[in-house]
Amino acid sequence: MKRTLLSILLISTLTHFPNCIFAQDSSRLRISLLTCTPGDELYSTFGHSALRVTDSSSLQDIVFNYGTFNFDEPGFYTKFIRGKLLYFVSTSYFNEFKEEYQATNRGITEQVLNLSAEEKVAVEKFLFHNIQEENKYYQYDFLFDNCTTRLRDIIIQHKKNRPAFKAVMPEGTRFRQAIHQYLDKNNMQWSKLGIDLLLGAPTDAVMTAEQSQFLPDNLMKAFDSSNHGNNLVLTKTELYPYDNLHQAKSFFTPVTIFLLLLVGIIALDLSKNKWAAAFLSGFDGLLFFITGAAGILLLFMWLGTDHAMCKNNFNLIWAWPTHAVAAFFIHSKKGWIKKYLNVTIIGLLVVLISWFFLPQQLNNSLLIICLLILFRSVRKLV
Repeated sequence: MKRTLLSILLISTLTHFPNCIFAQDSSRLRISLLTCTPGDELYSTFGHSALRVTDSSSLQDIVFNYGTFNFDEPGFYTKFIRGKLLYFVSTSYFNEFKEEYQATNRGITEQVLNLSAEEKVAVEKFLFHNIQEENKYYQYDFLFDNCTTRLRDIIIQHKKNRPAFKAVMPEGTRFRQAIHQYLDKNNMQWSKLGIDLLLGAPTDAVMTAEQSQFLPDNLMKAFDSSNHGNNLVLTKTELYPYDNLHQAKSFFTPVTIFLLLLVGIIALDLSKNKWAAAFLSGFDGLLFFITGAAGILLLFMWLGTDHAMCKNNFNLIWAWPTHAVAAFFIHSKKGWIKKYLNVTIIGLLVVLISWFFLPQQLNNSLLIICLLILFRSVRKLV
């Protein structure tokens, strides 16, 4: 409600007093890039960026945030999964913004931008125009059009002399590698597995210097690098220092759990107990069904959504959607199921041999799952 009232107030100010905005002296208007450190939750793992507009004449100190979405929007989850959820720009007072990040122990760094009076007025006018209901929504893309790249584009669009940014990541860095750096740093191995499972080969493309700026830290460093040319950053201040405490490493990583599962299944297979045989009978059906369901999901994310990075997913070479059907006939003695298992074995052997040579980097913990499916497929034929 506060943000809605604030937006109405800002729009009203712009509508009724346009001359006041253009009359601002450069010493009374300041525009800053705010870069927030990563948080503990997956949605905050990569940090956040926002623009701060401070007007000393009207005593306004407003933060513009392009990373907002509405949980109450009809069909929210369907739109989110299909990549059709619209994000929008929202506003808040800086003190409220700062308190929110302090409460979650997330640091904030401010870079005051070196813009002329005319450029500042143009940026402010654009932001005021953009918060209006008919203008504030946009099609979010995590890598190419997010809450960080939007801010970069706004600044570049309104700066007469386009700043030249240096590369801030090693040459040849891929999108997936950049994402992994944050997930590994926060010990989010299960999230890393899920992301590696869903994101296809396009995520393994080499980033350009500009594309790497989808990450807040990278944009902040890129703005700093411009100081060697156009001096885009006047000052840089750590507004809120934070305790850099990483999540403790957990024993229950995908590799550990999958290895224990593989060893346990092999041990049960070697056992002569009837209950072990009964358990494995049910386990085989469940294993094939889950693998097939995963394949169906990957196929849907590729063909049924707007998520460009989910296309051409090489995880489908081991997660066959047909396994979901084969699961119900896994114990059948019919000839076609034996042929199916033989094809599965051959396919998995090819996958294992080519694992590290594929155009897409697959999560190595899934190697264990492939070995598990291979083992159970062989045992069903013996």
